[in-house]
Amino acid sequence: MNGVQILEGATKLFVPEDHSSGGPGKINGSVFFNEQMAFNRDISVMFLRAFNKEMSVADAMTATGSRAVRIANEAPKTIVTANDISAYAIPYIEKNIALNNLTNCTPSNRNLHTLLSENVFDYIDIDPFGSPMPFIHSTIQGVKRHGYLAITATDAAPLAGAHAPKCRRRYQVEPLRGVMCHEAGLRILIGTMAREMAKFDKGLRPMLSFSADHYFRTYLQVMNGAANADAALDSLVYIAFDPVTLERSFSKEKDDKHMYGPFWGGKLFDKEHLSLMRTDGVCVRKKCDKMMSLWKEEIDDIPLMYDMSEIASHLKVTTPRYDTFIERMNEYGRTSRTHISPTGFKTELSLKEIFDVFTEVSKETV
Repeated sequence: MNGVQILEGATKLFVPEDHSSGGPGKINGSVFFNEQMAFNRDISVMFLRAFNKEMSVADAMTATGSRAVRIANEAPKTIVTANDISAYAIPYIEKNIALNNLTNCTPSNRNLHTLLSENVFDYIDIDPFGSPMPFIHSTIQGVKRHGYLAITATDAAPLAGAHAPKCRRRYQVEPLRGVMCHEAGLRILIGTMAREMAKFDKGLRPMLSFSADHYFRTYLQVMNGAANADAALDSLVYIAFDPVTLERSFSKEKDDKHMYGPFWGGKLFDKEHLSLMRTDGVCVRKKCDKMMSLWKEEIDDIPLMYDMSEIASHLKVTTPRYDTFIERMNEYGRTSRTHISPTGFKTELSLKEIFDVFTEVSKETV
């Protein structure tokens, strides 16, 4: 077992020397570790720490055990099962547990489907290399009543519409291209979870959902009962988008105009839980602070975002100062920044009102 010791957050980690440090990562050797996913692991720690209560946790595809060990060490009220199907991963998991003197983390070398058919957990984390869809049913069945699921999808290109046939095949959704494609991809992931959970008479409540780097990530609370399943399904929408006029519209039913979807049309965040999350001691605190600020501000109950570049190009005017534009928009109706894009925004205003304000502020910029 060759490797190097690093410090991530407050946790010592022993990881393969030949590991990924950026992008979606490549599988080098038998055990995978991607340094860039430190932010993703930071958020897991912050999310669980905010509950401040004892919770059983399964990191079902843990590889080196980096996420599981960080959760056990930095959210100490958790009782963690660090599971991976690969026998090569177990020495890394065991070493990382020992490095941090943990008594609340147990290594497990099992097939995810078997583990979750025989045990239930308060929180289950699924972070596969690619689509999470092959693991979803087992994950749904392995979570306790009103428990939590954390799902990562690294097949961002299909979800964002760059490989539409794959998206149709994996998610049974017609994806959407355009400046909003990453928000659309995130809403495809949540909407698919709603449809899959409804098969088990379960609904969901998004606690925290975001697009970052090369992946999508959603934290969901499971809401048991047929009524909750029906309520979640009622939050699905089909979208019409005209790239010539930039008009977006939504429908509960698919028709000749509203042909994209279905997408999750509800909220992306639980703002109350966000208010309890703290960035103290995390690995990439500057990024965590920035994203937390954006998530708390973002209007999340109105799809879809707009982008300054698409408006300026459409109107053939100079792009105004971003902050000035957002401030002026808020004089007329709810408007916010979005974590999806540094030049994106969410608003309750109509497209005509957006154009009017944009043109007005643009003239002041010249």
